[in-house]
Amino acid sequence: MKLESYWLDTAPRFLGAANGPVPPRADVVVVGGGFTGLSAALELAKRGASVVLLEAGRIAGEASGRNGGQCNTGLAHDYADLSNRLGEARARAYWEAYDAAVATVERIIAAEAIDCDFQRCGKLKLAAKPEHYEKLVRVHERLRASVDPNVELVPPERLSDEIGSSGFYGGLLQRQGAQMHMGKFGVGLGQAAVRAGARVYENAAVQAIERTAGGFRLKSARGDIDAAQVLLATGNSSLGPFGYFRRRLVSVGSFIIATAPLAPTLINEITPTRRNYVTTKNIGNYFRLTPDNRLLFGGRARFALSNPKSDTKSGRILADTMVRLFPQLAGTGIDYCWGGLVDMTADRLPRAGEHEGMFYSLGYSGHGVQMSVHMGSQMADIMAGKRDSNPWRDLDWPAIPGYSGKPWFLPVVGAWYKLQDILH
Repeated sequence: MKLESYWLDTAPRFLGAANGPVPPRADVVVVGGGFTGLSAALELAKRGASVVLLEAGRIAGEASGRNGGQCNTGLAHDYADLSNRLGEARARAYWEAYDAAVATVERIIAAEAIDCDFQRCGKLKLAAKPEHYEKLVRVHERLRASVDPNVELVPPERLSDEIGSSGFYGGLLQRQGAQMHMGKFGVGLGQAAVRAGARVYENAAVQAIERTAGGFRLKSARGDIDAAQVLLATGNSSLGPFGYFRRRLVSVGSFIIATAPLAPTLINEITPTRRNYVTTKNIGNYFRLTPDNRLLFGGRARFALSNPKSDTKSGRILADTMVRLFPQLAGTGIDYCWGGLVDMTADRLPRAGEHEGMFYSLGYSGHGVQMSVHMGSQMADIMAGKRDSNPWRDLDWPAIPGYSGKPWFLPVVGAWYKLQDILH
């Protein structure tokens, strides 16, 4: 079993990285080479800006290349709850932003001819308890009336058409969800940015940022560079001069396993419609097939950060859960096990805007595949002064009280969510 991301291990090499030290100046420096930074670099370079992207490691090597491979419409929230809290207009705008985000991913893949196994497969949310299905019935009514006329209920008696497990009690199908190979997409997006004229530097961690008369000076492992504008697309980086964001983002470990390739008859039995799947528990699971017919199965198995020891423990929990849901997979080999960090905001909504003259887009809270690509593209408009291009512009972002970047409270949060899953 490999303790590394399936997506990164099976992706082609990125051949567009710049060699040598960074140039002395650029119009824009993008800090972070995940989907946000790469998408922004592509769009900014297409608009004629000189763009330098600085990535501390390899491009798409962190959250962008370590996730569950789902690119879904919809929010991290129950739509009715969000509408009641923020108002129908804002909730609808946020929902529509996620619809637009999936379309942005599809558009870029087509325009740049990125070979990444993209397909619109739909997302099926699976009720883990009978009472969860009752809530999905209410959610279905609200979504059809407000934002998604094509959303569909899958009642318990029809669920076997969608999934070969007796562990669920109905589902909610959103047909516009998509999936792709994250590693191939990340490399393809990086190559597209380089073709457009951006210079992408790997192993170029940013160590300091200073204000200058003409903008900013960034000190990096590949040299110093001056820029008129800076875009921070770092996620919740534990290194570098990003303390403001570390006080506002909590990194939670998410863990994934991938089986050995499955026989076609077994695939047809457990996932006949080959969709993206998520469950309704607070500490739930998500799963899908990979392009080479493995079952990728993930979740927040433990409220812990990712490291080899933690990943291995979480992998065992995930494998046990997978077999409970799919007894047909008993004895199936596990070829990959890895972890990654989900950067959560307190309200699980993204943040984008400007701080101390620098632009940023961060905090996708477990729904970052589509929104990171979308917001990277949108940042070109936002940096040109088009504030209405930012769907998250009206959200406050206070620091989390008593928090400086080390999530000491994760075990408590995990225990609370486990209790809620037992009680509700």
